[in-house]
Amino acid sequence: MRRIHLVGGKNHGKTTLLCELVTHLSDQGLRVGTIKHTHHHHELDTPGKDSHLHRESGAAVVGILTRSMNAVFWPGTALDSDEDALEADDRYEAFTPSFRDCDLVLVEGDTRTSAPKIEVWRASLDTSPMLDRLPNVLCLVTDDMIKCSVPVLPRSDLSVIADFVWNAAQE
Repeated sequence: MRRIHLVGGKNHGKTTLLCELVTHLSDQGLRVGTIKHTHHHHELDTPGKDSHLHRESGAAVVGILTRSMNAVFWPGTALDSDEDALEADDRYEAFTPSFRDCDLVLVEGDTRTSAPKIEVWRASLDTSPMLDRLPNVLCLVTDDMIKCSVPVLPRSDLSVIADFVWNAAQE
């Protein structure tokens, strides 16, 4: 699975850029999948509904199949804050079968993985970029002036960003 992570602080524009990249790359004929990573606990199923009751009864994996949407729930591994990049990367292997037909998978978030990352950054939010503290950051996407150790791509030029992402996914 070709995976590129979009990372950055809260409200730096990760979701917006990810959605724009999906549209742009899909318009070019690519099949793009996405994964949203969060460090918060979320109950993704609806408590009290049949599928949730299946899980509560002890089912190892629960699927929901409808005419318009499908979902599969399986328990995550509750890794602590000391997990290493290898453990973080291993969690994505479970998704591989569902994304096998995708040319590229864009992941929003997950700074701890060793997978390639693109950082989205805005100076107006008064934070410094994370790129020097994270493994494998390939570039910084921003419209702000900054000197750093990786290429800086203009946030206002989606074509440049999309080309960079696609080329990075090929390596």
